[in-house]
This record gives sequence, C-alpha cells and structure tokens, in this order.
Amino acid sequence: MIDRKKLADGVVNMLKVNMGLKKGEKLTVVTDIPTAEEWKTKDSTKLTEAVERSLLAKTVSEIAAEKIPDCKVEFFVYPSIGKHGTYPGKDVEGKMKSADVAVAITTYSLTHTDARVNACKAGTRVASMPMFVAEMFYPGGPMAADYREIDKETKNIAEWITKANEAKVTSPGGTDITFSVKDRKGMVDAGIFIEKGAWGNLPSGEAYCAPVEGTANGKLVVEPNWYPDLKEKMTLIFKNGHVTEIIGGGKIGDEYRNLLDFKKKEEPYISRRNLAELGIGTNPNAKRPDNILESEKIKGTVHLAIGDNSHMGGKVSADLHQDFIIPKPTWILDRKPVMKDGKLLA
Repeated sequence: MIDRKKLADGVVNMLKVNMGLKKGEKLTVVTDIPTAEEWKTKDSTKLTEAVERSLLAKTVSEIAAEKIPDCKVEFFVYPSIGKHGTYPGKDVEGKMKSADVAVAITTYSLTHTDARVNACKAGTRVASMPMFVAEMFYPGGPMAADYREIDKETKNIAEWITKANEAKVTSPGGTDITFSVKDRKGMVDAGIFIEKGAWGNLPSGEAYCAPVEGTANGKLVVEPNWYPDLKEKMTLIFKNGHVTEIIGGGKIGDEYRNLLDFKKKEEPYISRRNLAELGIGTNPNAKRPDNILESEKIKGTVHLAIGDNSHMGGKVSADLHQDFIIPKPTWILDRKPVMKDGKLLA
C-alpha cells in the first residue's frame, strides 16, 4: 500500500533538489505496464510489483501536479519491453524529448537505451528509476541521503578509475576477475541532475566506467539473495571480455543461459555477453540487496554488468544491460588495493 503522506516530501525534494525543476517547466512521468503476454507468463508476485510501480508513478505525477502547480505535468504509460536496456519505442522517446524533466519509474530500465540518450541530447534532464519502490522515498531511505557528501566521494572514486589502467575485483563469495580500464573515463552518478541534458539513476550513488572490450578474464559470482529470486550461487565465466559459461543459479541461471545462448555465434547473443560496466556504490542509506536499483548503490559494494556499454563510453550496443552486485569486495587498481572487504582504503 502506497503511503501518499510519506511520499509527498520525498517527491517534492527529488523534483526540486535532484532534478532542479523550475517554474514553467514541463515534467513528464513515464511508466511501463505488463503486456497481455506477461499476464499469462509471469507469476502474480511479479505482476503485483509491476502494477504497484505503475501506480507509484501515477501517484508521483499527481503529487507533482498538486505541490508544484506552476509546472505542467504529463503522465505517460507504455507496454513493458521485457528486458532492461531494450528500446521502448518512438512514442516513449518523443514524450521524454518534449519535457524539461523526465522521470522514468519503470520495471525495465531505460537508462541504457537510445530513448534516454536522445532525450538528453534534446536537453531533457532524466531520472531513470527502474525497479523503484515507494519506501525509497520515505525518511531514512536512499533518497533521503546526503547527496552533497555522495557527490564528493563519488567524484573522488571516478578520478581513481580515470587514472587507472587495470582493475581487479575479488570477493569472499568467489569473484575473481581482471580487466583493463585504460583510457576509460570514470563517471559520476551522484543524484544531482540540474544541468541541461543531465541524467542518472535515482536513488543515486555510484562511480562507474565501461571496461575495455575484450579484456575481462576470470569469474563473477552472484551470491544468493543478491539478485531477485536467486536462491543458489550463479557463476559467470569470462574469457577475453565475454561470458563463455554460466554455472548454477537455478531458475535465474537458466534465464541467462537462454538469453546468452552460448551455442549461437550471431547477434544479439554476442553483444549480450560483453562485460559492460564496473560500478562502485556510494550511498550510505542504500540497503536492500534484492532490488538492483538500490543494491548497486550500497556503499561498499562493487557491481559488474553485461551487455550494452555504448551509453557509457564503450563500443558495444546491445538490447540488454544487466548489473550484478558483489558484496564485501576487494577492488584493486594497477595492483594497488583501493577497497578491501567493502571498505575504502584511500
């Protein structure tokens, strides 16, 4: 049940502080709803979560219209695209491009899509909020963090990445992977999107980059409960920048073995296997391990993603971008540890 009273202050704070919404500007809130096929194939829990998220988006638009009456507010609904990072269609892109501020409270992420990129090129300030839940707005939640402090720490970490040539990530769970970040810019997602064309996730708090394609070797271990519905350990084996095998993971492992289909030697399967992102969480209020939007921002975690990196300075375009979070990581840059067991050393 959405607590409208608890939401109101958080919504207004997001629009005015994080997005810099000003008098006379247009705000567009977009959301996706389950398709007829998803009503047939998805279980009732997942459908409930998706519908509640759409209702949250509608409530956010209503609060914005009520509390910020000197701005035009539009609410737009579109059919679910079924995967994170898949282009949602020209109608969605057009609605986002026509706004000064676009807030995407969706089940499937628009972050790494041309719709988001082209909206930003048109000058729209975009908050991408896939898998967002109402509690994130509540007092003490990740939206209530000190974003000035997050901005400072995130910029420092991004500088370390920019200056580095090689990165290595290990963890008690078994992750052990090395890849190049040479000449790749460390980027900042710190929650303040007030400049024309600015964008990021909310809640925010991460430094990130696109690793150099073809350089990742080792394994990424996704631990139980650190991915929605993951009940057993899932291991992704990387060779020369691509996933070559997925071990374990139960039902979730089967889903990714199907998505990456290692028997196929053509697109879109090849690009989906790419190691796409290195990210470091910096939000001290982020806590939930089973919600990827929030868990990738948890201070003291590292996340790696597969699929598209073309929207963060890389060279691979894909119809998938999927993050996997690593708790208590040790992170090494140019053979020097900069994080040990989730604690920054510098």
